[in-house]
Amino acid sequence: MKITIQTQPISGMKPGTSGLRKKVTVFQQPHYLANFVASIFAAVKPEGGFTGKTLVVGGDGRYFNLEAIQIVLRMAAAQGFARVLVGQNGILSTPAASCVIRKYKAFGGIILSASHNSGGPEGDFGIKFNGDNGGPAPEKITDAIYAYSTHITAYDMVEAADVDVGRIGMHTVGDMTVEVIDSVVDYQELMQQLFDFDALRAFFKSGFTMKFDAMHAVTGPYAHAIFEDALGAAKGTVMNGTPSPDFNGHHPDPNLVHAKELYDIMMGENAPDFGAASDGDGDRNLIIGRNVFVSPSDSLAVLAANATCAPAYAKGLAGVARSMPTSAAVDRVAAALGIECFETPTGWKFFGNLLDAGRITLCGEESAGTGSDHVREKDGVWAVLLWLSILAKRRLSVVDILAEHWATYGRNYYTRHDYEEVETEAANSVMDHIKSQLPTLVGQQLGGLTVAAADDFSYLDPIDGSVSNHQGLRVVFEGGSRIVYRLSGTGTSGATIRVYIERYEADPALHGLDTQAALSELIAIANDFSQIAQKTGRVQPTVIT
Repeated sequence: MKITIQTQPISGMKPGTSGLRKKVTVFQQPHYLANFVASIFAAVKPEGGFTGKTLVVGGDGRYFNLEAIQIVLRMAAAQGFARVLVGQNGILSTPAASCVIRKYKAFGGIILSASHNSGGPEGDFGIKFNGDNGGPAPEKITDAIYAYSTHITAYDMVEAADVDVGRIGMHTVGDMTVEVIDSVVDYQELMQQLFDFDALRAFFKSGFTMKFDAMHAVTGPYAHAIFEDALGAAKGTVMNGTPSPDFNGHHPDPNLVHAKELYDIMMGENAPDFGAASDGDGDRNLIIGRNVFVSPSDSLAVLAANATCAPAYAKGLAGVARSMPTSAAVDRVAAALGIECFETPTGWKFFGNLLDAGRITLCGEESAGTGSDHVREKDGVWAVLLWLSILAKRRLSVVDILAEHWATYGRNYYTRHDYEEVETEAANSVMDHIKSQLPTLVGQQLGGLTVAAADDFSYLDPIDGSVSNHQGLRVVFEGGSRIVYRLSGTGTSGATIRVYIERYEADPALHGLDTQAALSELIAIANDFSQIAQKTGRVQPTVIT
């Protein structure tokens, strides 16, 4: 039976670059999740309603995931959806959800994830809507969701028992069919279409070794099924492979701080040939070779330069794209290949239009996200498989591939300094201080370097003509070095100030420097110019990548 529940607007439901993220305790408030889900349905409802439509639902397995799925199912049934596909135990990695939406030609999907954010009862939760292309909703839809949330007065639900999402097969909620599907099968099938699994099996059989850290997050089942079962990597290759609602007390962000266990293994004696990790919802990747860390920006550039090693990309790339804060390393590859290269705002939805239009094949961002036209999300396991394909084909170590790449294209020394959970007023004060200086900055000297350009990045989408303003503050110096400042939209407490610092080095003799040492002059300029220490009290970043 369908019932109507009275409610009222709850403030603060404006989605960010990756949907709505708040503390679990916020989502547990009466009506909170339901209000947002109702706002999604109102914003995306087609003229003829949802009759006959299929919805995909899944998440990263974090705390509150299972309870949230039951609410979504009852509300979807009340909206008239014909069918909902749910990952077993509520689990679908974000790229797997995109894959399932596309394969089954679903209307869209509701993904319950806070990605790389911490989990557990006191941790974070998140929700976003992906459209029929499998990608995150564009700004016009997220704006409509928020607008509806500000004046909602009621929402509909079907009264029904909980669905056993642990049991694969058919279930019903009201008149709606709920199909619980294997979380891995469809995604693995897609990977087998893109990569030469026979060649990768032979590579592992030849003695190649790796470690993959699933960080007690969603990629555990995918990694076990693909790397160990399908490709024959040794048992134990996958670390921390059992998903946990609180990620076993860890922070599932694949960087050198939170994936230190993997880093220490890869830097130690008898290290495997290759190491990788992924995040809470499986869309990010960390790449580490024996005794060498690969920055996400360099990883994107290497993948673009060597993509033809995988069958799916053997004919070459249509183009590439990177987010604005990501280093220009991939730009140099694109120029050498004679293909288009786009600079977009942060957020995967901006790549979606370019992918749908066939203008690009690969894309990525410095926050450890890379992807291609196979889905409309970044994809951690896919990135690892492409790296494995390159290593198997080239028969070089990660160190040698990097050295060869830099010798060919030069090296973009690059780092990101994060100041996490800064008091919001102080963070805004830093950004306002920087922004106020931009109009008169060109031609000035900062720390001995001359400023060539300075702006607040704005993006004109070449596909739909939309404009996105205020996407990050840029200071570019003569010679191409640059500093970028952004406030992150993915946290739930205070604000995170991200500072991106980059310098190009053409001389191979100077390619082996420590990154922080190579960038020390620019780091000092970035700190002095922004007055982060003075305005926030933070003398050191929380995380350096």
